[in-house]
Amino acid sequence: MSLPWTFATPIRTQRLTLRLMTSADVDDVHAYQSREDVCQYLLHEPRSREDVALWVPKYAAATTLAVDGDWIEPAIELDGRVIGHMYFTISSVENLGGEIGWTLHPDFFGRGYATEAARAILGLAFGELGLHRVHAELDPRNDASIALCLRLGMREEAHFVKDMLVKGNWDDTGIYGLLAEEWAAQA
Repeated sequence: MSLPWTFATPIRTQRLTLRLMTSADVDDVHAYQSREDVCQYLLHEPRSREDVALWVPKYAAATTLAVDGDWIEPAIELDGRVIGHMYFTISSVENLGGEIGWTLHPDFFGRGYATEAARAILGLAFGELGLHRVHAELDPRNDASIALCLRLGMREEAHFVKDMLVKGNWDDTGIYGLLAEEWAAQA
């Protein structure tokens, strides 16, 4: 494993730039984090602009992956606009594990942007970071995220029933996983 790793340079894909957020991104981030349909499967309720303005500096400050629980949350930028963000955390240094997540503005669904951004993060995880396994935790009712996991070559590994108290309700959790050798076989 190649830790610590610092997010110092944007990650560029064919159409996107994954980069640290700045205060200039608050309106773009609010445009999707304020939506009920976006937050339906997230751990938080829709956020006010003021709440987003408090979160963006936290996202921007999360730049280093070194120990369990360290995370990055880069913006997904398309043509100068933030259309979503990725999430990546070190779940276990000892076991070479990470967790991936994503949030995308619904106006940009169905065009492959989430897949493109997630592939870039998985490339970092299995390439530069040298991880053994990456998983995604999601609400099993979130068909779009499940479809993305499957497009990425991930497999369903677990379905926990009513294991998490979310917004006052007991919700299920789905776990999808991918190993480094499975990622390499896709290349």
